[in-house]
Parts: sequence; C-alpha cells; structure tokens
Amino acid sequence: MLQKDFKRLTLYLLFAPFALWIILLIILPHIGMVALSLREKVAPRVYEFGFANYLDFINEPIYWNTLLRTGSMSLLVTALALIIGFPIAYYIAKLASNRTRGALFLLCLIPLWVSDLIRAFGWILLLRETGIISSFLVWSGIAGQPIEFLYNDAAVIVGLVYTVMLFMIVPLVSTLDGMDNSMIEAGYNLGGNGFTVLRKIIVPYAMPGIVSGCIVTFMLTAGSYLTPILLGGKNSSWFTEQIYNQFITRFNWEAGAAFGILLLLFTSVVIWLGLKLSGQTLANTVAKS
Repeated sequence: MLQKDFKRLTLYLLFAPFALWIILLIILPHIGMVALSLREKVAPRVYEFGFANYLDFINEPIYWNTLLRTGSMSLLVTALALIIGFPIAYYIAKLASNRTRGALFLLCLIPLWVSDLIRAFGWILLLRETGIISSFLVWSGIAGQPIEFLYNDAAVIVGLVYTVMLFMIVPLVSTLDGMDNSMIEAGYNLGGNGFTVLRKIIVPYAMPGIVSGCIVTFMLTAGSYLTPILLGGKNSSWFTEQIYNQFITRFNWEAGAAFGILLLLFTSVVIWLGLKLSGQTLANTVAKS
C-alpha cells in the first residue's frame, strides 16, 4: 500500500509542473481575457457587464474584413508551406542518408536561431528598393530602375512562409519516417505511376502529419505580428495589428481583449472545419506528431 501511494505521489509531482504551466499561463489568462472583454465602459472608471465590445466589432466592417483577410492569407501561407515543405520532408525522411538528414535538419533550424525581428529585417535588406535583389536587377539590365518589393501582400506571404516552414516540415518528416518503403514498392509493382502512388499511398499515410503541420502553421501565421507589420506596412492590414492598436494606441483593453478572443474563436473554427473535411482528429494528428 505504501509503495502504491509513493508511485501516485511521484506521478503527481511529475505532472504538477505541466499542470501549473497549463493553468497559470493558458487557462487563467484566457479566463481573464474573456472577463475583460465583457466589461462595458459606461462612464470614467465605471464598467458594466455587456457585449458592447463584440457589437463594435460586428458593426465596424473594417474589423471583420481585416479578420477575414487575415484568415484567407493565413490559409494561403499554410498551403504554400505545405506545397514547398512536403517534397523537402519526403526527401529528408525517405531518400536522404542519416548524415544528410542531420545536415538538412540543421539548415531548417538555423532561421530559428535568430528572432523574428532579425529575420524580418533580413528580408527588408533583400526586398527594399535599394536592396540586394533590386540592385542586382538594375545591375544586370533586367530592370531599368530600382524596384520596391516591400510593403505588399507578396512580401508578407514570402516572409511568413519562410518563418513557419520548419513547423510544417517537422511533423511531416515524423510521419513519413514511419512509413514502410515496401508500401511504396507495392504501389509501383501493382502498376501505379508516381502520381498514383503519391495520391493513394503517400498522402493518405502522411495525412496526420499534414493536418498537424497545417494546424500549427495556420495558428502561427494568423497570430503573427512583426512580419506583416515590417514587410507589409500600411498596405497589408493584419488583425493582430488591430488588437495591438486597441491595447497600446487607444488604451482600450476591453476591446483588445474582445478582438483577441474573436481571433482565437475564428482560428479554432477554421481548424475544426479543416479536421472535419480531412476526416482527422486532434488525437491522431497533433497528439502523435
């Protein structure tokens, strides 16, 4: 009996840091955000319970248009990251040698060694009017004058795809690494071509990794702030900028909290729809990646 109680106590002690992390850094802050978003200011330092902050969002087209725009561009970034990352992940998992695999993983990790701010400024050095790409085009005679590649949606998408690529590749490699090569050989032996084997064997097997990578990539993209602001400027509105403006510029914490909750709900609904359409669940995607 004493040994059983000791094992139970050990389990509690091991689980306690994780439980505290979940409660203190995730659950309680979100509860506080919900409570703050439901405070309606009726007079200086006088608040009442109400949904005025959410009604302000609904009644102002620029807010929900920006949210929908952020969602659509996040889906585009996720799709591009999947299209680019899947061949890389397949090569790392099934074709590369052990030494090459480690080197490729290191190349994928290098961008994470610096902050988002430094990476964004790196893209600014490349894409600005006097940057490396524009100067090369002028020097080679391809362009007659300097070209400004910054401050548009294309620059934001490029920067975001670069930022989230690793989070797409890692779950794909983890899933594809467990696939038996004999499954691919059987597909070819049964008369299938490369596209058929990819569509009927490789992609269905990798679906948990695909969905897991898409979930993480979409959430990171929709919640990004620095990259859209620095690379897109005023020409590329992002919903996180609206949240920042409410908190910092307008000192309207109640509206900022409401916008934050709406962004969380919106991304959760998109992920739920994605899981339904793909036939996957969180248990066999994120939990296994």
